[in-house]
Amino acid sequence: MFGDLMGMMGKIKETQEKVEATKKRLDTVLIDEKSSDGLLGVTITANRTIKNITVSDDLLQDKEMLEDYLVNVLNKAIERATQVNETEIAAVAKEGMPNIPGMDLFK
Repeated sequence: MFGDLMGMMGKIKETQEKVEATKKRLDTVLIDEKSSDGLLGVTITANRTIKNITVSDDLLQDKEMLEDYLVNVLNKAIERATQVNETEIAAVAKEGMPNIPGMDLFK
């Protein structure tokens, strides 16, 4: 009984380490998002850290338009990054979780 418990605890610790390693790796996964007309581009990591923003000179002439573009493109980029992040973390967590009856958290 205690052997099984110790084995499960070891597997949970190993999974936690894999999740942390995955989070670090996601800092290197870059996601590019552009406005439909290409006037604004954003690059963020899968951990949702902004790495780069490119703005066309045309947008610099209209402050309100630039603000709208930034909100829209950043939201799209964050949404994509969140999907990648959650998918990667869930895959690692599910792979490493011991089979405990009633604990179907990652199905």
